[in-house]
Amino acid sequence: MTSTLLAFDTSTELMSLALTRPDGSVRVRESAGGPQASAALVPGVLALLAEAGCSWADVDAIAFGRGPGAFTGLRTACSVAQGLALGAGKPVIPIDSLLLVAEAARGQLDPAERFEIWVAMDARMDEVYAAAYRWEAGRAVPWQTVCEPALYAVDALRQRWQAVPPPVVAGSALDAFGDRLGLREAGPSAPAPIGATRLLREPGPRAAALARLATQLWAQGATVDAALALPVYLRDKVAQTTAEREAHRLAREGSVAP
Repeated sequence: MTSTLLAFDTSTELMSLALTRPDGSVRVRESAGGPQASAALVPGVLALLAEAGCSWADVDAIAFGRGPGAFTGLRTACSVAQGLALGAGKPVIPIDSLLLVAEAARGQLDPAERFEIWVAMDARMDEVYAAAYRWEAGRAVPWQTVCEPALYAVDALRQRWQAVPPPVVAGSALDAFGDRLGLREAGPSAPAPIGATRLLREPGPRAAALARLATQLWAQGATVDAALALPVYLRDKVAQTTAEREAHRLAREGSVAP
């Protein structure tokens, strides 16, 4: 039976909320995130619960996107999840925010088969948050992490992919860095030529994927005490100097600084 699970993610410029109910119904909301998430998340959660006629007593667990992602967004999601969970006496389900992108992209792949997918998200400062996952239908734990989330310089990720071309890549880094990632895009023919990569620039609705992941992780017993719900930071430095920003701008444009 599906439980009542409240889930939210603010790791990107999009704020995603989802609420699953025991009758199998799912309510989702998506709106602008980024700097607005800190003020909009709690009202959005309360509105979603009210819309479903759901009280805090009905909620079984609170899931949140733990990162990696935007520093302020991760702090917002984690602090709200902890505060709500402690106040209501509920367990917390931390969700890998890159896995969330993989789950959103699953609808464009064959969910009945085994496949691997890299997720690559623009981390700003000429860097990428990336990880690889494997989906195997029919397993008790269908998603497996192949390469843990890490922070890559664009050139370092390109070199890794040139050594072993990924079969599928999804995420915002595809638009942010384009040809600098060194990927050879697979055409519409199937199967794709060896060394070619299927690029999913628009993986799919994040809020719906958030609901599915929360349900999967709840079934696996992947809950923690609210005090142990922590964000995943992969970067200590969160701002660049003017010179660094200019150097990265030139790199994006394919220019060489004098």
